Amino acid sequence: MTIGKITRASVRPASGLDLLSHEEISGLTRSHPEVFRLFRNVALAVLNTDSVSDDGDRLLRDYHDFVIRLIPQSRGLKLELENAPSAAFVDGRMIQGVRNHVFAALRDIVYTDHKIRGRRFDLDTPEGVTDAVFRILRNAGVVRPNEAPNLVVCWGGHSIDRIEYDYSKEVGYQMGLRGLDIVTGCGPGAMKGPMKGAAVGHAKQQIRDGRYIGITEPGIIASEPPNAIVNELVIMPDIEKRLEAFVRLAHCIVVFPGGVGTTEEILYVLSLLMDSGRDKHLPIIFAAPESRADYFESLTGFLERTLGPDVRDLYQVICGRPDHVAREARQAISRVQRHRGKTQEAYYYNWSLNIAPHLQEPFIPSHENMAALRLFRDLPPHQLASQLRCAFSGIVAGNVKPDGIERIARHGPYQLRGEPGLMTELDDLLQQFVTQGRMKLHEHPYQPCYQLVPE
Repeated sequence: MTIGKITRASVRPASGLDLLSHEEISGLTRSHPEVFRLFRNVALAVLNTDSVSDDGDRLLRDYHDFVIRLIPQSRGLKLELENAPSAAFVDGRMIQGVRNHVFAALRDIVYTDHKIRGRRFDLDTPEGVTDAVFRILRNAGVVRPNEAPNLVVCWGGHSIDRIEYDYSKEVGYQMGLRGLDIVTGCGPGAMKGPMKGAAVGHAKQQIRDGRYIGITEPGIIASEPPNAIVNELVIMPDIEKRLEAFVRLAHCIVVFPGGVGTTEEILYVLSLLMDSGRDKHLPIIFAAPESRADYFESLTGFLERTLGPDVRDLYQVICGRPDHVAREARQAISRVQRHRGKTQEAYYYNWSLNIAPHLQEPFIPSHENMAALRLFRDLPPHQLASQLRCAFSGIVAGNVKPDGIERIARHGPYQLRGEPGLMTELDDLLQQFVTQGRMKLHEHPYQPCYQLVPE
């Protein structure tokens, strides 16, 4: 396949990044080259918007000669690019939405690095991590006071079929008609569908300031580049802070069918809600087309058999009826608004949601860490959910993240160890994802990046 490239281009920000000082830009490019490499790779992923591939490693190989330079000037910052993906340009000019995403990535990476290196983030305490997540979101302009709750976080797979995509779009449309805004992981598939549908719903209601917020992190953005609907992009430092950003912003969560990444997100929020004494005012709806009802039957069966029957109290399942999903989301958000008003809690950021340290600590999916996970049902349910979350996070890394793919190439598949019954349940679920093509785009047959070892 021919790779289209733009030999040379230059671009300036529409606003905001003019306020970066020459010292900040110089420090990024000279003093901290590893941070600049991070920005270069994230910018490449953003320029690859709406790609049909989830192979981040191949993207880096195909555009190994991609160059981006930061040029500080008296009248503001300029970027110079060489050998950039041509899909990001029309008649030699960068698409406006893509341009905004590139500068959003620079904004977040510069800001986060500046705060971490200056020790202005306290990442050693739960309160400090929550504060850091808030400040990154605030710096991006995502948290907005004095607005009524209306943010629906939508999770779901990037590798879904047309039936599931159209369903997610119809649900998004029905939510847009009801004035709800959408937050997703910013990529294709079930992340794009709700945004695209909501955009039409907003247009019909003449809502001109609809919000389509995409929250991602450097490890996943190459395989899930921002879709064209996203108008607010935020790059969080890692998956754990990305997940915390989702639940802190959410007034309701709607989950569509997906693969291991979607299951990781589900296990994260269930671990949070199952922890004793935790705030449960976070409505969760599992939604699928009627023809895909078996998807959530299998997934909820896995959850109930591994985490216990009480877990079913934390979500509701709706098959078909997109308008019903949207009404339930609207009503759930109204309950959240009443609760937060009664308790004097902020609408824009769920400070009262207590997140345990084991859900905030970054999990590095090395072979040693994956093998050390305790997958046994004698653990308290919220701890087992957290351990399973880490296992699915590692499989995501082995499937689509460049560093995870490299680990698998060097050392072979991850080994996951646990009690035989639980390993059987896990194997059945993962095999279902493989059979349904939910693991990785354009890889047939799928080569598992994991081995399950009963103990």
